[in-house]
Amino acid sequence: MKIRLALLLSLSLATAAHAEEDSVAEVWTAKCKSCHGPDGRAQTQMGKKEAIVDMSQPAWQQAQTDADIREAIADGSPRNKKMKAYKDKLTPQQIDALVAYIRGMKKG
Repeated sequence: MKIRLALLLSLSLATAAHAEEDSVAEVWTAKCKSCHGPDGRAQTQMGKKEAIVDMSQPAWQQAQTDADIREAIADGSPRNKKMKAYKDKLTPQQIDALVAYIRGMKKG
C-alpha cells in the first residue's frame, strides 16, 4: 500500500511539474511571443520594428539579473513603452516562471 501511495504521489508531482511547464509556455505564447518570438530572439515583425533585444544571447543573459527581468515583466520596459506591464495580469508565480523560461533560452 505504501509503495502504491508513493508511486501515485510521484506521478501527481510529475504531472503538476509538466502542467506548470505547459502553463508557462502558454503564457509565453499568449503574452510574449508576438514580439519576442518563440525563442526570445525577437525575429518577429514587431521585434525587428522595435529593435527588441535577443534574449537568447549569452551577453544579454549575463547582463540581466533575474530581478531585472522580473521588473521588466511586472512594470514594463523603460526602454520600450510598448512593452506592457503585467503585474496586474500575471501572478508572481507566473512572472517567476517566465524568468526561468527566459533563462532557458540561453544559447550555447
